[in-house]
Amino acid sequence: MEEPEGMRTTPLGLVRWIAWAQRKGGEDWVRSRDLTPEQAFVLGYLVQSPGAIQRDIADVSRTSPASVSSLVKGLERRLLVERRSEDGDERRKRVYATPEGQQLVAGFTEAMAEVDDAILDPLDADEQAQLLALLTKVTSQLAPPRR
Repeated sequence: MEEPEGMRTTPLGLVRWIAWAQRKGGEDWVRSRDLTPEQAFVLGYLVQSPGAIQRDIADVSRTSPASVSSLVKGLERRLLVERRSEDGDERRKRVYATPEGQQLVAGFTEAMAEVDDAILDPLDADEQAQLLALLTKVTSQLAPPRR
């Protein structure tokens, strides 16, 4: 695939390139655990929000309930999540990451910090501070990102 025009010559082209490298680092980490990015996201969400209902998972992952149901079934087959009924109501099940699922995604934050460090490694501390100041100035005029 050919590199998009401007990728290396415009400020935002370079920002996209950095974002691509960061995303690739995350995807490589996820693949090394035999997960898709979507599966890893759901497991990470369940570690942070144990007992979520599938509708909440669909909302936070911006996908359909049917897709979440299929994804959860796949994780359940691998014993990475479990669904539990609440108060005997079989129609309303909460989803939990199992200890195996929790262990599989443990360390993602640290792995991404290593990716960030590798990306910024060519810059000394003063240059990193300058980059942070410039990016902070640009982003101060933007709405914060939302999931």
